[in-house]
Amino acid sequence: MARKTVYIVQAFNAGKGDNLKPDAPIVCKSGAGALRTAERLALTKFGVVAFFSSGDPEMGDYDDEPTVFFRNGEIPAALD
Repeated sequence: MARKTVYIVQAFNAGKGDNLKPDAPIVCKSGAGALRTAERLALTKFGVVAFFSSGDPEMGDYDDEPTVFFRNGEIPAALD
């Protein structure tokens, strides 16, 4: 069982009403790359969050809760 860490950046735009509309998630190779991507997107997006999760990709078994390491702007409460 080989564990692998996945770094993801998720950006959001304003949707209808108080809803947020997510962009396609961006998978990054490293935490530093995810941080740079998140900081760049934070300049133009309504909200941005960067997080990582570890697990076994062959089994599809990942941590229950991702670890958020960057937040900016409005993000869904589930990622707060």
